[in-house]
Amino acid sequence: MYISRRGAKLRNILVSFFNGSVTLVILLIAPLGLMAVIINTLLVTFASYVVSNVADRVIAGLESGQNAGLTASSQPINRNSRKSNLLRWWR
Repeated sequence: MYISRRGAKLRNILVSFFNGSVTLVILLIAPLGLMAVIINTLLVTFASYVVSNVADRVIAGLESGQNAGLTASSQPINRNSRKSNLLRWWR
């Protein structure tokens, strides 16, 4: 990942506040009680922040696994230099 932890945290906070504000506008239009609107908005804000953090961790884990697989061996494998057992048997 090419973004710092601080930048990722700021992005996740901005995404969650944006989702919460959209939810607040939608729920204020609906005929609900004020407490239901506030609780629902806070839950959407918190849930979107958590989902963003989890997604960042999954992506970071996948990228570190990919780098580990690429740097596991120092020599490149040339599969064409050796014949397989099937080709040797076939002749």
